[in-house]
Amino acid sequence: MPDAGADGAAPQAACYRLGGRVQGVGMRAWLRRQALARGLAGWARNESDGTVTAVFVGPPAPLAQVADWIGAGPPGAAVRQVEELPAEAAGEAARAAAGFAILG
Repeated sequence: MPDAGADGAAPQAACYRLGGRVQGVGMRAWLRRQALARGLAGWARNESDGTVTAVFVGPPAPLAQVADWIGAGPPGAAVRQVEELPAEAAGEAARAAAGFAILG
């Protein structure tokens, strides 16, 4: 899990569900690149209903900015829904050791 930020704040977690054309377009790999570029750990997974779920773990400042960029997606994606899930839903964040995993 990422270390505390420069301001000493402990890492936090956020969970998002993305809908639209988000599978088969490189969304999970794009999320991974975006997260790592911002010093965030976590994971992204395709869901059976066609959505993508992503958990991000890191310092509060870059974590708060996820909502600003997550809806863009990679070329070929058409993100039509961005749902921020309750923080408790990010409980699986423990899976997010250092780095960002692409799950099933």
